[in-house]
Amino acid sequence: MDETAYRQKFTEMVECPCAFEKALLARCVACDREQRLQIAEREALGCRDAASQARCVELHGQLRRSFSFALGMPHDAVLSHAQEMRVQCGGLMGLQQVLSGDPAVGNVDALLAQSLQQWGDLDEIPYSEVVHEAALCYKGRHG
Repeated sequence: MDETAYRQKFTEMVECPCAFEKALLARCVACDREQRLQIAEREALGCRDAASQARCVELHGQLRRSFSFALGMPHDAVLSHAQEMRVQCGGLMGLQQVLSGDPAVGNVDALLAQSLQQWGDLDEIPYSEVVHEAALCYKGRHG
C-alpha cells in the first residue's frame, strides 16, 4: 500500500487522530484512551474520546512551541522523527516529572487531567521546567 492510499484509509478509519501517536507507538508512554488499528501492515492510533483528543492536541502545540528554542527550529517547522520524539516522549515525561517527581507516564489522559487540576489551564504549565526535565528524562534511541 503506497503512502497516499495509507493516508486515505487512515482518514477513513480514524475519527480522532492521536496527537501523541509516535510516543504511544514507541511505547515510551501509555494512554487508556488509545484505540489501536491495523491498516494494511501498519499500526495506527486514534483516540476514543474527542474531548481528550482536543486537550492532547492543545498540549502538543504548547510542547512544540516550548521545544522550538531547544531544537533550534521555528515552532511551526516540520520536525524530523527524532525531534518529534523529543517533543512527544520527552515532553510528556518531563511534564510527569515536574508534576510528580517520576517521569513514567502510564496514562497520558490522566496526566493531562492532573496537570489541569494542578495549574488550572494548559497555558499555565511551567513549560520551561518541562523542557528542562525532558532533557534529563528522555535521551532518545542513542541516549
